[in-house]
Amino acid sequence: MGALHYLSNFCTVSSTTTRSKHKPMQTVEIKVKMDCDGCERRVRNAVTSMKGVTTVEVMRKQHRVRVSGYVDAKKVLKRVKSTGKRAEFWPYIPQHLVHYPYASGAYDKKAPAGFVRNVVQAFPTAHEDNYVSVFSDDNVNACSVM
Repeated sequence: MGALHYLSNFCTVSSTTTRSKHKPMQTVEIKVKMDCDGCERRVRNAVTSMKGVTTVEVMRKQHRVRVSGYVDAKKVLKRVKSTGKRAEFWPYIPQHLVHYPYASGAYDKKAPAGFVRNVVQAFPTAHEDNYVSVFSDDNVNACSVM
């Protein structure tokens, strides 16, 4: 069976090349400064005309565009930048997912309400968790430490 599979690859060269060209289904979020309906329409039209795009969601108050489909993230960013707008990948995460939202670099005044920047310092390390468990009521040896 291995030899047949090996030989069949030589016969169906065209089908193997088309398989590798398929892009995975993904969601791309981009931060774009949009002030008016015209800006929103320009960005929406630029992205919806791309091949492989299934849905486009524009949130003007958050300066955010969410694109879903069989697309490449870098190509979506490039297409949004071609409208003349400054754009970057969405750098924020919801504030309730972060342990230290006011860590250095995490808090951003330009972030939408309820969002902070995704930085490493905002998440606790395993070393900090060990100190917490030492003084826990569940730890049998907690009294010996104190």
